[in-house]
Amino acid sequence: MNRQKGYTIIELLISITLICLILVIIGLAMRLGFRSVDSGERRMGSLERFRASLNIVDAQIQSEMSIPIPIEAGDSYIFKGDKESMQFSSNYSLWSDQRGYVTVNYKVKNDEWGKQELHVEESTIGGAGRGDVRLFDFFDHIYFEYFYKGPTDEKGNWVDEWADSNTVPDKIRLHLINGRNETSFIIPVRVRDLNAVGVPAAPANPTGVPANATNG
Repeated sequence: MNRQKGYTIIELLISITLICLILVIIGLAMRLGFRSVDSGERRMGSLERFRASLNIVDAQIQSEMSIPIPIEAGDSYIFKGDKESMQFSSNYSLWSDQRGYVTVNYKVKNDEWGKQELHVEESTIGGAGRGDVRLFDFFDHIYFEYFYKGPTDEKGNWVDEWADSNTVPDKIRLHLINGRNETSFIIPVRVRDLNAVGVPAAPANPTGVPANATNG
């Protein structure tokens, strides 16, 4: 008697199970691949935004103009800054349609998760404010430092506050801290000839430079 060759039910079940396992593995691999691509795209977007924000800060500081601006009642400053804010005039505006000089106000703010953000707001000289732009966000700590070197000093000092109304710092350092990772950027201030705009000559040691300044 000839026995007809074929697959048993057990063999069919094993084959179907193996095919299902292969399809599941392929699906998981494709899902991980898509997630990796999406994560990479988000990371690239974040890096591009970070670079653009840093370029804005650099351009506005290097375009700082020695134009006195009223900040407090009866007081005018060429430049004023502390660890969490800066105010100065610049001929570089965030808005492409903005003409002339603008007053720039940088401010460190806390978000709802306890992280810190750096915002910038502009206004025309003597005019109303225009817009509030968030440059950096989700950092544990963001702060500024200012470098001063007197005409007779061999070394300069990094200070936490710049309150002299007649001078500008030689350079500014921006700190961005997340956990144990700290990134700092030093941006030079190109303005030097303050007398060209009728500002009194700088004193030998600017007021507002604290005694606990660190050496640069």
